[in-house]
Amino acid sequence: MASLSAADRRRRDFLAFCRVECGLAPLTLEAYGRDLTLLATWLDARGTSDPALATMSDLADHIRWMSREKSYEPTTVTRHLATLRVFFRWLHATGAISRDPARLLERPTAWKRLPGTLTPRQMKSLMESPNPDQGGLWLRDKVILELLYGGGLRASEICTVKVNDFHPTIGSLAVTGKGRKQRVVPIGVPAIEWTERYLKECRPKLADAGVGKDDFRLLLSFSGRPLERVAIWQLVKKHAALAGLKDVHPHTLRHSFATHLVAGGADLRSVQEMLGHANVTTTQVYTHVTRDHLRETLLNCHPREARVSRPRVAARKTAGAPPASRGRASPR
Repeated sequence: MASLSAADRRRRDFLAFCRVECGLAPLTLEAYGRDLTLLATWLDARGTSDPALATMSDLADHIRWMSREKSYEPTTVTRHLATLRVFFRWLHATGAISRDPARLLERPTAWKRLPGTLTPRQMKSLMESPNPDQGGLWLRDKVILELLYGGGLRASEICTVKVNDFHPTIGSLAVTGKGRKQRVVPIGVPAIEWTERYLKECRPKLADAGVGKDDFRLLLSFSGRPLERVAIWQLVKKHAALAGLKDVHPHTLRHSFATHLVAGGADLRSVQEMLGHANVTTTQVYTHVTRDHLRETLLNCHPREARVSRPRVAARKTAGAPPASRGRASPR
């Protein structure tokens, strides 16, 4: 059996550390593995077979190669750089290198893009896409859409939900998110009713087809095996196309869930808990509400605006004139 190269050995030991000591999720480990393989291949082409021998100049050239020559998205480069920082910090901590070459690397500038969302009307069309004319799996597809939007779940989370994680009596779902962190997500009546119907009419038949291979997962494939994350993406895109929608993926439903909650008046802390965000700053991106909503909030909540009767405000808006200032000026 051929011995492992220095790069493969360090990659193996680092991923084992991340899995055992840090408890990172399988998808995170896969991403780390891809990043380190990309780095090792690039270094090997330059005559460096061991990543521990890489200098800060090497890493800077590597990041520049990704950004300029390969035209990777800034978000991808930033994530890749985060992997390198953790990897070389680990090499330094284990004594494999005397200095960390990644410690001074700057992150590429990345614009914060607002997440794509669907309007309530578009979401209604998407939810109505699965129907009995599509065959025996339409109920399962219906449940997938309802849970993704009704609970704000990630595609990777909905795949791991088991039957006993569903609690219809209290209207909740136990979910294992990033970093194997568990949370209880409230789900609405439509999601509960469709899930109960799926468990009664559809899942038993799918489980019988798998002959014990279902692993007690809630969502199963036609062969009775647990659905994979890629299958969730494909099903969402399929029904989005049937509903006449473009550029829709599972995370679009999660973004829409959070955006509609914030626009409806939900506080960020509650949305943060439901999404499973470790930091509320991650949740703040969902505060991108429309100007009409902001104006309506001002008219309904500001004490001075509240004195103006609604008919008079509507009349002024129709006439195109701004509301006149009323009452005494506020003390300075």
